[in-house]
Amino acid sequence: MSTPPLTTAPQAIDPSFENVWDEIVWRGLVHVSTDQEALRALLAGDPITYYCGFDPTAPSLHLGNLVQLLLLRRLQLAGHKPLGLVGGSTGLIGDPRPTAERTLNTRETVEEWVGRLRAQVERFLSFEGDNAARMVNNLDWTAPMSAIDFLREIGKHYRVGTMLKKDAVAARLNSDAGISYTEFSYQILQGMDFLELYRQYDCVLQTGGSDQWGNLTSGTDLIRRVEGTSAHAIGTPLITNSDGTKFGKSEGNAIWLDAEMCSPYRMYQFWLSTADADVIERMKIFTFLTRAEIEEYEKLVETEPFRRAAQKRLALEVVATVHGVDATAAVIAASEALFGQGDLRALDADTLRSALEELPNATVASGTAVVDALVAAGLVASLSEARRAISQGGVSLDGVRVEDDSAVVEATLPGGVSVLRRGKKTLAGIFIG
Repeated sequence: MSTPPLTTAPQAIDPSFENVWDEIVWRGLVHVSTDQEALRALLAGDPITYYCGFDPTAPSLHLGNLVQLLLLRRLQLAGHKPLGLVGGSTGLIGDPRPTAERTLNTRETVEEWVGRLRAQVERFLSFEGDNAARMVNNLDWTAPMSAIDFLREIGKHYRVGTMLKKDAVAARLNSDAGISYTEFSYQILQGMDFLELYRQYDCVLQTGGSDQWGNLTSGTDLIRRVEGTSAHAIGTPLITNSDGTKFGKSEGNAIWLDAEMCSPYRMYQFWLSTADADVIERMKIFTFLTRAEIEEYEKLVETEPFRRAAQKRLALEVVATVHGVDATAAVIAASEALFGQGDLRALDADTLRSALEELPNATVASGTAVVDALVAAGLVASLSEARRAISQGGVSLDGVRVEDDSAVVEATLPGGVSVLRRGKKTLAGIFIG
């Protein structure tokens, strides 16, 4: 199967499904939900308004959030109306973690992060047409409310016994850290969000991770008590690798959606490294490929796993969706050129630099001998080993074989960098400083 053209324009629901509900179930996006038959009928009928919330507890969203962003987009493509909520108030509190209290960020920091996250969410939605998306901030309706009003109008509908049974709360109560009243109250704030959106926009569905199920049902329960009507929730699965490790973590580093925190090149390499056992499930969740297309790649994984066709397509689709077609094309060109299938000098300078930052690298002075650079970058253990590698014809600099051990690094590639290679596959980036 040849590499497809880059595109970030997904179609509406897969024509092989009668209903978008059937599609998201097939894609593995429904781990838990309110009444499934009611949801299926709801999503098959007239357009509904639905929402997902994102708290500014970091300056960027990450791959876990991408599951929700793509679900928002899928439902919009099916004709429904999304609300993207960024939690200017809930971000000041933070939802309870299983182990310990969150560190409260300053109001100024939260406000800045609200703007950053809002811009990220907006990239995944359409703000035109009959089902145009709308962005909301829960600070708009919580800030004017007094503590007395909050307790009288919202708090009276909650029972402490029920709140104590929520998974996140129960986990903290059983830990040494315990839980503060601040974080204990988080579920009430999220429930109030759903109620407010129901009243303002007739919003009847909330989506979120299954680890947030207690917070999701806080809203459905509140709407039932206050308004006497039903609302719905979908909890997506927490994604783990087939070996049980946490998805999206690499030596403690999250795969962020912000290009400054995680380069498109790094994200592309992350997806390329997906295990065969995981790649088809990842395609279902993180791409807009049809069922027929994904089934073709499933056959290729079984018959020609060495080609890694599914991993390449997965990486292409996700990076193009998150960072755009141009950035993805630059990343693919850099990846190919670094491994001898393209011209290093034709690469975009920023993309090349970010790619080299992901490799073993070293910063050296201009005119440094290649033998010294080999040692500094960790490609050899000593100068004598560096000279021996050169004499055996096993070293190249910027794609050209090094013939003489007196050669120096000139950093002639775009951005003033160099690429050292030892053997066929061992690379290092050289920066001038």
